[in-house]
Amino acid sequence: MKISLRETAQTLRSAQKIIITAHVNPDGDAIGSSLGLMHFLRGLGKDAQVLIDDDIPATFSVLPGYELIGKPEEGQSITADLLVALDVSLDRIGKAADVVKASVLNIDHHITNDDQAEKLYLDGSCAATAEIIYQIIKEMKGDFTQDTAMCLFTGIATDCGWFRYSNTTPATMRAAADLLACGVEPNIISEALEQKPYARVKGLADAMQHIEVWHDGRAAGVFLDLSTMEALEHADGLIDMVRIIEGVDIAVVLKEKEPDICRVSMRSKGIDVTKVAVNFGGGGHIRAAGCAIKQPFAEAKAALVAAIDAVLEETP
Repeated sequence: MKISLRETAQTLRSAQKIIITAHVNPDGDAIGSSLGLMHFLRGLGKDAQVLIDDDIPATFSVLPGYELIGKPEEGQSITADLLVALDVSLDRIGKAADVVKASVLNIDHHITNDDQAEKLYLDGSCAATAEIIYQIIKEMKGDFTQDTAMCLFTGIATDCGWFRYSNTTPATMRAAADLLACGVEPNIISEALEQKPYARVKGLADAMQHIEVWHDGRAAGVFLDLSTMEALEHADGLIDMVRIIEGVDIAVVLKEKEPDICRVSMRSKGIDVTKVAVNFGGGGHIRAAGCAIKQPFAEAKAALVAAIDAVLEETP
């Protein structure tokens, strides 16, 4: 059931023990919005904890509260007043859905959200879920500590490409400015997130050897099967390298993470890549989407390429 911003604030205000979660394979917005909300709720005297069913990239250790992020375990059972799922539909929160026994509040900015939560606040005009959390705190007339502001700024900045992507709006910039006034140090955040160990840079170089271009140069992708993934020390950040190729309208990275399970990230320069993602149960935004394809590598690759070709045929 969709609810208003005010109703969302009231739901948070009425709960005392709150578990916050986000999607597997978490990004800057998932982590930043989760920690930012946790800091704010703890400031209100609430028992708030973040549980994410995945490993959290060490680059985000710059964020206050990084070390407090927990991971749900098989067989664990947590009773709470509220489970808050951020930046995600409920089918992508992993074991958190089974471990936490609570009513569910879903807060998201993805237009493809499946609206399966008991309560959903969705605002597709926001650049990031962290921008929505900023609005909720304003609605609750709350204060932004430096810790809260650092986390929310990171979520906003990373999801709009450091204010370069088309989802950057005047409201996004005003929110970022307010957070900066609370003591955020953007240089500290950006430098921490930009640093990469040698093994990761080497892994990116090795992975880029698998790049392919097709559909008259309008599509480009890196496709990594399980054996290739196991040989690479790191293969994160590929999509940003593929996206900048001249003439490419849709960029894609497919990784076989487990036998017969492939994770897909897509970016575009204007074409709606959610049209591709929804074919495989995924979602996202017009210019950025993702999905998981539960097929063997060769079949998953063929199906993905065909879906991309179909969307490109629709858009000459």
